[in-house]
This record gives sequence, structure tokens and C-alpha cells, in this order.
Amino acid sequence: MKRNLIILTLLIMTLCSCHDNKAEKKNKDIITKENRETPDFSRHVMDEKILWYLGRLSDVQVSPDGKMILYSVKYYDYRANKGNAELYTMPVEGGEPTRITTTAADEAQPIWRPDGKKIAYLYPDDKGLQVFECNPDGSKVKQLTHVDGDINAFSYAPDMKHVCYAMNVRLEPTIEQRYPDLPNANAMIYDDLMYRHWNYWADGTYSHLFVADYPRMKNPVDLLEGQKFHAPKPPFGGMEEVAWRPDGKQLVYCCKKLTGKAFAESTNTDLYLYDLASQKTVNLTEDNKGYDMDPVYSPDGTKLVWWNMKTDGFESEKHSLMVYDFTTQKATDYSVDFDQDATNFGWSADGGKIYFTTCQEATYQIYGLDLATRQFEQITDGDYDYNTLQVCGDQLIVTRTTHAEPSEIYTVNLKDKSVKQLSFINKEVLDQIVPARTEKRWVKTTDGKDMLVWVILPPNFDSTKTYPALLYCQGGPQSSVSQFFSYRWNFQMMAAHDYIIVAPNRRGLPGFGHEWNDQISGDYGGQCMKDYLSAIDDVAKEPYVDENRLGCVGASFGGFSVYWLAGHHEKRFKAFIAHCGMFNFESWYGTTEELFFANHDLEGNYWDTPDYANQKFPAQSSYAFSPHRFMGNWDTPILVIHGGNDFRIPYTEGMQAFDVAQMKGIPSRFLFFPDECHFVSKPQNAMLWQREFFRWLDQWLKEGR
Repeated sequence: MKRNLIILTLLIMTLCSCHDNKAEKKNKDIITKENRETPDFSRHVMDEKILWYLGRLSDVQVSPDGKMILYSVKYYDYRANKGNAELYTMPVEGGEPTRITTTAADEAQPIWRPDGKKIAYLYPDDKGLQVFECNPDGSKVKQLTHVDGDINAFSYAPDMKHVCYAMNVRLEPTIEQRYPDLPNANAMIYDDLMYRHWNYWADGTYSHLFVADYPRMKNPVDLLEGQKFHAPKPPFGGMEEVAWRPDGKQLVYCCKKLTGKAFAESTNTDLYLYDLASQKTVNLTEDNKGYDMDPVYSPDGTKLVWWNMKTDGFESEKHSLMVYDFTTQKATDYSVDFDQDATNFGWSADGGKIYFTTCQEATYQIYGLDLATRQFEQITDGDYDYNTLQVCGDQLIVTRTTHAEPSEIYTVNLKDKSVKQLSFINKEVLDQIVPARTEKRWVKTTDGKDMLVWVILPPNFDSTKTYPALLYCQGGPQSSVSQFFSYRWNFQMMAAHDYIIVAPNRRGLPGFGHEWNDQISGDYGGQCMKDYLSAIDDVAKEPYVDENRLGCVGASFGGFSVYWLAGHHEKRFKAFIAHCGMFNFESWYGTTEELFFANHDLEGNYWDTPDYANQKFPAQSSYAFSPHRFMGNWDTPILVIHGGNDFRIPYTEGMQAFDVAQMKGIPSRFLFFPDECHFVSKPQNAMLWQREFFRWLDQWLKEGR
């Protein structure tokens, strides 16, 4: 799954016709940094109120002249059960930020106009999300678009003669349009896959790209007119999937031109070159049958960089760095001898180097590629995650996180590789918190490999005491246990409750070469599970760990891991928590949506498995690993959590696990969120999640001791 998921949580509210900042500042309902309840910091450790008090940075954009940085910060008020994002600017060299908006809804996806004289963003009117412009200081707000419906993404052509925007168009009739005499009928009708995806049902609309004249916004051309394809790719794709040529005469976009069952079973996403003058489209990557994603033009427009995966249906293969040369019409894979991913590209001003992020030993670092010598150079190091980058002269403007610090803006000097922090959005909060300490540990696996395990120790850790410990099982399944800062699986808060967290980079995670990453496919109950047990067994030997108070927690593939370990842990654990986990591979296969994932990682469907009619699976079959086959061994209290709108792993998987635990008389609890999906995003739901998470763990790992 894409690491940098772009999730739009836009609050559609009734607005007055005047988009006047001064008037709206008087509205007490506007959520700002200042008008929220201050949490209690007296314990000086992270809790759920402090976690949701933190400002969340996003959309960092460097101005075209390289002098200013534009960014968004979202603050939440848990009492109102919502948040609000506002826009800020600050000098590239650092200094006091300036808030340039204070409005009742999010200013989303802010970007600079190519001349730097305007800032554009998405904001709701009575028709839906529209494109607005303002001066860099937030003044003179002007609405650019007045379309019916939501604009989902937007960008300027570099020559400022056109814009590109994405919005959904209806290509299939609604129930009411089909049967106008049944206006109150509430149903959905499908004749093919994929009829739902992640957390939404297919509604007969398709995301299309439009190119319109700027600034009049007239004569929009639908690049996919009449075609039942999506661009950008739903549900998380944005303008990172569109690249304008520097002269503004062409653009490249990503599209998976498949429908129905073929769409559900394939990852074959291509790069399409659209010429504005001829209105003709050419497929640049037809030969590659896997993903081709996130193109970026070189400054002179002669080259294009993007990442691809070679295998159709494998969503977590190595991200190879590809460069297309328009002069030779040839694509080159520069990653042949580079056994790491490459994403988030930026070009040097002369077009001779490409900078990108890559996972390296459970951290995300920045590398540079010299195209002339084909040499890779590591730019950053340390136990940090560098998540985004933009080239700004002889420096990079980046965002960075750790287990203890949410995203902030930094500069990286390309000459001496020094790093300087620019933004301090959460400094006043973090200064009042005693952080948990993360230690790096290398553990031998059962097959003699070295596995990196993060061990997070409680604030004010005392090695003479003993603590309960939690084995953290990562989802993905191929998502790194890196230096991320999570607003749900937050290691700081787990440690603040006096738990030691054991977070292994087990088999199937990136950053340790493609062999380590790819091994998990078809072996869900094999080596990766042995890796989990190697990690917890190694840390449990420490005198400060109470081996009689071990818990095991995880979500998605991590939730499956919890279910599987519950049937194989041999009395190691005293409590389990599984969030949105796969419990029964057969029922999951028949209800999930992205079948390419299931077909690759489970190596096909279950009914073609030899001797399926007799419910006998070969020992090597993925279906033999299904946790429901080992329910007879379950003997440990378990909390099951699931969201009602989770279509990746439908909530019936959690119901099966909970129901069987109840029937077996195992202490168990079911925490169900009807309006959440694979994630828990609403403030009060998320806070409830945290409280129930620790209530369960404390009950079985602390009480009575």
C-alpha cells in the first residue's frame, strides 16, 4: 500500500457568501490553536488528550523563488469531535510563521501559483469543493471554479495558461434516474467487481482529469471523456499522479485503464502523455505490467522520473527508479543494482541529479542519484524518518518524524549534509512531556538472520523495576516499522502507560533488501511468525521485563498476526488485541476488494487449492495458515476491534473471532465503530479506542499485581 497516503478529511459547512477572514475570526465555532481546551500536563507523559492536542503538519510547499515555505497545520478539538486546518507561511531560512487563513473549514491541498504571486487551495462552497486563490498574505480571496460537485485535486500549468483539476463524473445512472417512480428506494445494483473500495461503495461516478484555460477556467477538456477509468487513482491518489512539462504544453498522468474484475485483480497502472494542442494521448509504459506511479519532469523537460513495480498484482514489490529520456524515447531502470525503494522525487536545478526517499534499516533516508555516473549517495542518516522533500537551490526542504516527535519542517544542506529544524509547531507541548526512549536492538532469527527490533522504554525508565511488555505486530503487511509518529499506534503513549514495546522489523518489511521484503508472500504463518517470537523471547530475558506479563497487539496484517499467535504462542502472552485483522482466509478472500493483493500474497483463491472439497490444504498453502483453523488452541483473553466501513478486511472477520472466543468461554470484548473504516479517524472515536486499548491491557497485565 502506498506509504504516503493522501486522505482528504474535508469538513463541508454552511458558509456565508463573503469569504472574509476578519468576519470569520469572530466565529467562536472556528477551531484554532488558541481556542481549545488545554490538556492536563501535570503527569508530563503522553495521553490521548495531549496526542489530539498536537498540531498536524502537511502540504509543505516551497515558493517558486525559493524564499518562502507554505504549509498547513490542522488542530483538533475533541469536544467538538472535529478539526480545522489553516495555512501558514514562513521564510526558508526560518523564523516566526505567519498564519494567513482563519476560516470555518479546511483550506486543503495548498499550492503556489508558478509566478509565486498567488496561493491556491480547495475550499467548500454551496456546490462542493472549489479552487480559491489568495495573495501570499491571505488577502484578496477569489473563487476560481464554480463547478457542480467537488474538485478533488488541482494544479497549474507552469506557463499559467491552463490548469488541471480532478473531479468525479457520472457515467452510470442512479437508482432514481433508472426508476424515477421509486424516489425512496434505497439500494445499489452491481454487475461486476470492484463495487466497493477501502471505505466507499462504487456510485457510478469516476474520477476524471480536466484541463481548462486559466484564469477564465473556461473550455474544460475531460482527458477521459466517456471512459469508465479513474485518474487520479482512488481512493488516495492526488496531484502527485500528474506532472506538467515545464513549458505547459503536455502533461503526464497515472491511470489504471481497467474495469470490473480486471481492475480488482491487477495493479497495471500506466503513465499517459497528453498533448494539449493535439489532444492526443500516448501510453509511455505499456510494456510494464505492474505499477508506474508519481512522475516528475526534469527542469528542462527532456526527462521524466517515476517509480515502478515489475510484477502485476504485487503491490509491495521494490519501487524501482525509472527515467524516461524523451530525446531517445527510452526508459532506463537505475535501480537494477540498488536493492532499496525509491519514492518522492526531486530534481536538481541542472537536471543532473535526482533526490528521493528510501527505507533503509527501519528508517526513511534521503539519497541522491547522479545520472551521469549512475552512483547513489546517501544524504541523510540517523534514527529518523524523512518523509517528504523539495529541492530549493543547494538545500532540501524536508519533513521529519521520530517515535517521539510528530512531523516538522527541516532543511538539509546538500554541500555539508547538515540538518536544521525550521518549524516548531509542537515544541511547547513536547517540552512538557518526558519522552519514552527508543533503543535499537539486533536479534537473531531462527534461520540465523539479524533482525532489527525497536525497544521503546517507558518515560523515567528504571532498570531495577520490572515492566509488562507488548509485542507490536505491524500491518501492511509490507510496511516498515520505522521512526513513524502515529496518532493511534503511538509508542510514546504505550510507553507512558508503563509498558515496554517490542517492535520487530520481521520478515516482509522493506529496508532490508527485496529478499527480506518479499519472503512473506505465501508464508503468512511461517518465518514472519517465528521472527515475532524471536523478538519477544529475546527482550523478555531482560531483568526489567516481567515475562509473566506479556501482551500482543496489532492491526490489519498485525491483527491477523495476533489471531495466528493466539493459536500458537504456547502460553507466552496474557492478553491480545487485534484491530481489523484477517481471521478466516476463505471468508476474507470472498469479501475483500483488491483481489490482486489476495491473489498474490495468498497465491490465488482457495477453491482451486488441491483437495479443497475435503477441506484439506497442503502444509505449504497459505490457506493452511488461516487463524480460524487454530481456534482450538485459543486460551487467552482477547480484545477485538473493527470498523463498520472497513472493506479491505470486512468487520465480519472480527465478529467471527469474537463470537468463537465467547462460545469457547475465553474472556473477550468486541469494540465496534459503525462509522469508521480500516482506520479510526474521528477524534472521540480515536480517544475511546485508546482508553479501551489500555483498559483491556491493564486489566490483564497489571491488575492484582
